[in-house]
Amino acid sequence: MAAPVNILVGSQVWVEDPKVAWIDGEVLEINGQQVKVRMVDGKLVTVNLSNVYPKDSEALPGGVDDMTKLAYLHEPGVLQNLASRYELNEIYTYTGSILIAINPFRRFPHLYDSQMMEQYKGATFGELSPHVFAVADAAYRVMINEGISQSILVSGESGAGKTESTKMLMRYLAYMGGRAATEGRSVEQQVLESNPVLEAFGNAKTVRNNNSSRFGKFVELQFDKNGRISGAAVRTYLLERSRVCQISDPERNYHCFYLLCAAPPEEIEKYKLGHPSLFHYLNQSNCYQLDGVNEAEEYLATRRAMEVVGISTEEQDAIFRVVAAILHLGNVDFTKGKDSDSSKPKDEKAMFHLKMAAELFMCDVKGLEDSLCKRVIVTRDESITKSLDPVAAVTSRDALAKTVYSRLFDWLVNKINNSIGQDPNSKTLIGVLDIYGFESFKNNSFEQFCINLTNEKLQQHFNQHVFKMEQDEYTREEIDWSYIEFVDNQDVLDLIEKKPGGIVALLDEACMFPRSTHETFAQKLYQTFKNNKRFSKPKLSRTDFTICHYAGDVTYQTDLFLDKNKDYVVAEHQGLLNSSKCSFVAGLFPALPEESSKSSKFSSICTRFKQQLQSLLETLSSTEPHYIRCVKPNSVLKPGIFENHNVLQQLRCGGVMEAIRISCAGYPTRRTFDEFLDRFGILAPEALDVNYDEKTANKILLEKVGLQGYQIGKTKIFLRAGQMAELDARRTEVLGKSAKIIQQKFRSHLARKEFLALRNAAIHLQSLWRGNQARELFKNMRREAAAIRIQKYVRRYQAHKAYTQLRLSAIVIQAGLRAMAARNEFRFRSQTKASIIIQTEWRAYRAHTYYKKLKAAAITFQCAWRGRAGRKELRKLKMAAKETGALQAAKTKLEKQVEELTWRLQLEKRIRADLEESKSQETAKLQSALQEMEAQVRETNILLEKEREAAKKAMEQAKTVIETPVVVVDTAKLESLTSENEKLKALISSLEQKADEAEKKAEEVEKKYVEYQKLSEERLRKAKEAESEIEKLKNTLQRFEAKLSNAESEDKVIRQQTMVKSPIRAFSERIITTVTQTLENGYHELEEPDTVKFTVASEVPVIKEPAEIENKPPRPLNDIETKPPRPLNDIHESIDTLIKCVSQDIGFSQGRPVAACIIYKTLFHWRSFEAERTSVFDRIIQMIGSAIENQENNDVLAYWLSNTSTLLFFLQRTLKATGAAGVTPQKRRSSSTLLGRMAQGFRSSPSAMGLPFGIGGLDAVRQVEAKYPALLFKQQLTAYVEKIYGIIRDNLKKDISALLGLCIQAPRTSRASMVKASRLQANANAQQVPNHWQSITKGLTSLLQTMRANYVSSVLVNKIFIQIFAFINVQLFNSLLLRRECCSFSNGEYVKAGLADLELWCCEATEEYAGSAWDKLMHIRQAVGFLVIHQKPKKSLDEVTHDLCPVLSIQQLYRISTMYWDDKYGTHSLSQDVIANMRVLMTEDSNSSRGNSFLLDDDSSIPFSVEDISKSMRETDLSDINPPPQLLDNSAFQFLLTNAE
Repeated sequence: MAAPVNILVGSQVWVEDPKVAWIDGEVLEINGQQVKVRMVDGKLVTVNLSNVYPKDSEALPGGVDDMTKLAYLHEPGVLQNLASRYELNEIYTYTGSILIAINPFRRFPHLYDSQMMEQYKGATFGELSPHVFAVADAAYRVMINEGISQSILVSGESGAGKTESTKMLMRYLAYMGGRAATEGRSVEQQVLESNPVLEAFGNAKTVRNNNSSRFGKFVELQFDKNGRISGAAVRTYLLERSRVCQISDPERNYHCFYLLCAAPPEEIEKYKLGHPSLFHYLNQSNCYQLDGVNEAEEYLATRRAMEVVGISTEEQDAIFRVVAAILHLGNVDFTKGKDSDSSKPKDEKAMFHLKMAAELFMCDVKGLEDSLCKRVIVTRDESITKSLDPVAAVTSRDALAKTVYSRLFDWLVNKINNSIGQDPNSKTLIGVLDIYGFESFKNNSFEQFCINLTNEKLQQHFNQHVFKMEQDEYTREEIDWSYIEFVDNQDVLDLIEKKPGGIVALLDEACMFPRSTHETFAQKLYQTFKNNKRFSKPKLSRTDFTICHYAGDVTYQTDLFLDKNKDYVVAEHQGLLNSSKCSFVAGLFPALPEESSKSSKFSSICTRFKQQLQSLLETLSSTEPHYIRCVKPNSVLKPGIFENHNVLQQLRCGGVMEAIRISCAGYPTRRTFDEFLDRFGILAPEALDVNYDEKTANKILLEKVGLQGYQIGKTKIFLRAGQMAELDARRTEVLGKSAKIIQQKFRSHLARKEFLALRNAAIHLQSLWRGNQARELFKNMRREAAAIRIQKYVRRYQAHKAYTQLRLSAIVIQAGLRAMAARNEFRFRSQTKASIIIQTEWRAYRAHTYYKKLKAAAITFQCAWRGRAGRKELRKLKMAAKETGALQAAKTKLEKQVEELTWRLQLEKRIRADLEESKSQETAKLQSALQEMEAQVRETNILLEKEREAAKKAMEQAKTVIETPVVVVDTAKLESLTSENEKLKALISSLEQKADEAEKKAEEVEKKYVEYQKLSEERLRKAKEAESEIEKLKNTLQRFEAKLSNAESEDKVIRQQTMVKSPIRAFSERIITTVTQTLENGYHELEEPDTVKFTVASEVPVIKEPAEIENKPPRPLNDIETKPPRPLNDIHESIDTLIKCVSQDIGFSQGRPVAACIIYKTLFHWRSFEAERTSVFDRIIQMIGSAIENQENNDVLAYWLSNTSTLLFFLQRTLKATGAAGVTPQKRRSSSTLLGRMAQGFRSSPSAMGLPFGIGGLDAVRQVEAKYPALLFKQQLTAYVEKIYGIIRDNLKKDISALLGLCIQAPRTSRASMVKASRLQANANAQQVPNHWQSITKGLTSLLQTMRANYVSSVLVNKIFIQIFAFINVQLFNSLLLRRECCSFSNGEYVKAGLADLELWCCEATEEYAGSAWDKLMHIRQAVGFLVIHQKPKKSLDEVTHDLCPVLSIQQLYRISTMYWDDKYGTHSLSQDVIANMRVLMTEDSNSSRGNSFLLDDDSSIPFSVEDISKSMRETDLSDINPPPQLLDNSAFQFLLTNAE
């Protein structure tokens, strides 16, 4: 940061403080380079001028959302801005295009819900408040519009919220990308589900963080050409391989090792594991357990996470078998073998671990031992086997462990990617990088060196991006920036990685020499870089070195650099594990080409690290970057705490301060023309006197003040570092001078009168006296000048001599006195310190003794008191328990009585049902027996009559017959017949007796039933009292059912019509004369209804005329009369004519749409509502759908909304569904089709059809029992009414949404423009600010006129405007909450004036159409009212929440009050106490899990029902509706003319 150039007395400044980093104060005195400052806490300090930075006294209390807008872009200004916003729960802040996210350590669900995502969708970057969604949306928009892949770099130390920010980024991109789910899970869910697996195998405990990522993760979201997510992938970089074998105290190895050691006992036994302290790779540190972490539970959770990402149980077992093998491998120690340069396992313990490792790897034990203890050297002629000494064998062992673990980690990443699914054809992607941040500990080793190298490279990439953004800004403003020097960290990178003389190259060189040590490596570094300004050697160490990074100096210890950098690619290891019997292990080591598999060579971890880093940077360079810097506000991870030192260090490590440095190298201060004139116009008033444009006025101002090096762009003024402070100093000086001038003028006015009175009298006397005095004075002056010249030389000599002697004496005396004073001071301080120590110990002893006595006495007294209180409470509880028991017994007794009554009621009902059933059964049996007997009697009588007739004929035909025999024969026959008759009569009489007896029994049973019924009624009387409450609930339920009865009946008819099929085929088989003819289109043409008269078997429906259904005997089949049917072509032509006519705009009559009335009258005349099959309804629906295809024309939509709603009103009054529920076989088949109905209608008169057109209005309409097509038509018509309503409403929303974005913020008018406007009021050509509110009211008026012209139902118009006003309320209120520049006093006045226009419009629109629309603006009205009230600091929380803004929630009030700023009068918002109380209430709301979203949601539902439309429409006499001429010319529609006449 550049030193300030202008600090004046009275200026507000920032001074460095050891406790809070920076503290503000006021300059009291300036002495050269020393400045005396009074701090805000009252302290007086004196500091150097170079360490003082100016403070913007006019800064907003809530800070700015983009720190490039700060007047002073320096470290204290940035820190104060972030702290102010964090205190107001504003966790996001921009620095140009960089987003700084401070972890709040609490949940803010309202910041990340779907409403917030919808607000940021498509919004210009920087238009709304800073948010992670804005960064994601900017990346997505650039990718879609320009086809360039994007990357979002999320950095910060652990606990800063990187993972949460990454999650929010992927949520928003998934929301924009539109891929909802894959196998039930979204892409971002799948990526996040892989985190536990990657953390288990890639995270470890470090000095600062218990769960530090030791690798970089780059999540790619792949998109297709339409911007849809087509796949995803997780790329990992820079895994810290050396951690597998070497760790430092108190760090830990990777989590998976400790998780496996805490596995269930059966797995511990299976892998022969134990406590982590038993394994060499884990016991190098004394930290084995993390606080608050259950390793056993984490192990099971990791196994579950593996299942989620698609890793099978067999693969999981193989993975942990490899992890266990690595642990056993680390315990294989070596000692010297038979030869001096050979090695072998040290003891039985080492051999056991070697065998376990071989068993887990499923390879040969001897082969594993040879691969560790021997090395094969391949020459041109032969292969030589060389033994390794113990040190080399350990190196080989560690190399194998690191290689296996690295390949295992790569396998996991590939498995996760395969589970997520990638798109190889994707052209664009958005990558999210989550990587470890800059590290600087007390002890820094090889790992920190690699991590900081990564951050240096990323910082260079970041610096280049920031400089490029600066260049783009300068280019847009067309200013000259060619001389601005860009200084980055390339010198640090050259120091580390330059070949051949960089630190990495020297490290690799040292690792290749067997005798190199860390001492020789350090000495080599000292010699090579002794003149490098970025490299230094600590004074108290011989092996450490310090590098000056961008974030500060870091000292590294080289003790383990060489060991951690060594990594051998051993051919024997490759071949051994490739031949493993475990397919998983063999898959980790696929076969290599023959050339590379014959030799072993050294591999540098640091070099490989650098190569991966280069690959990552190439990936980032191929994309357009976006940056999010996550900051952890405190180290205790609690909300509401902002530690300045902690945040400042993170800002430095995150490169934010470096970005500010780059910005300061150019033009850090940028102000628009109007802002610059508002602040500094006082320096050049003449620039405001003339009608200059703003750019010219600013140029004149800057030329007058004489600044050098500034630039004037197209819309902004660009100032160099320190120039803003200089202008502020001049502005303060001008204001001070102005105050002095005012005082001077006032004082001179008081003295002027006295001066003018004395001046004239004294002038003459003074002239004479002054002449004489002047002459005498001239003489004296000549004498004095001569004397003074002589005296001067004499006195100078004497003074010089005396001064020289005095100076030498003073120096001697001062030296002695100062030495004596210093010795006395030292002696005094020593004595004082000793006495303080003695006093401290004695006072501590005395206080401790007194405390112990007091504590013992207090405990004794408390015990006695609590015992007494406890006994008293016990007595109360016993008494309460007795009372509770009595109440419980009474309750139980009542419950039993209720159960007994309920049981008796059910028993009575059951007995009653059984009696009725037995009675009905007995009666049925007797009736059936009686019918059988009567049938037998009838048959007997018939046979008897036949016999008598036969006998009679025989007697008449006999001519000559002997009389006696004949008589005998006849008498015998008659006797036999008579006897049979008597027997039958006896049988009948016996049956009648039995019937009488049965009737008597039935009467007895009925009497008993009556008696029992009386008893039951007595019992039921008691049961009814218990059922009274149930009856009340039933009544309430019936009221609800009544409202839905019509819909239920319609549904019932629809279900029955779909299930019941007409038995046409069986019917045609039994009827001799065919009466139906099947047509190709599925309709049936019937004979004329009054001629279809026939009788069929009992199971076939009998079709009759309505008047013949009762009291008419059946007629024989041969009596059927047939008439030729009416031609179908005429019927279809009539339908076509109707559709063609009503599809045109045929106007209105008596406030009713003619088309709807004609359709209804025609359908009623044709009796279409009673038809079981018809196509006319489908034709009408298709016609309406095609008519509203143009959804932009509100005139057409309003016309058809009027028609559809009117037609629906007619149907609601006409159709009934209750009678149609019981479809019986006695219904006339002639009414089952439309064509039959039409044929009957063509032959009938209106009076015969029962039409109302000749006799009155809808009150005379008879309701018809609607069939399925009519009910379906009604439902489709209802859907079209709702659809057209929604289209009109959405069209209006679409028209006014663009205007609302302009209405929420008043047009910017600078103070200079206001001055000019006041001076040019008489200018008739002055431009007027466009009134967007008038445009909204014009749109509302236009729609209202359109709806009224088309006679749309008032309830529909009312509902539209109510929802439109609710939409205006939501849009304006949400914009107010999301845009800080809108929460100003002048903006509140502007919006309030616009709301007054809307109120006036509601009054003009009348209550019939506007209704309660004005009440829907309650949120924005109260919010604007809060903005424009005066004396806000005097308002209490109760006044604000109950009087001023009762509708607004605490979250909404808090946000408005914290974002408020007064650009007109400079007043303040609510007091800090009120805001603090609001914050407490918000915390309580969040703890109670109540909804705390401060944004409103737009309601797009349909707010009306068919009943609402019916109630709002007036009755109309349809007989007065004049049909259109094109229908009157058609003979088929003459009934319309008859009705009209």
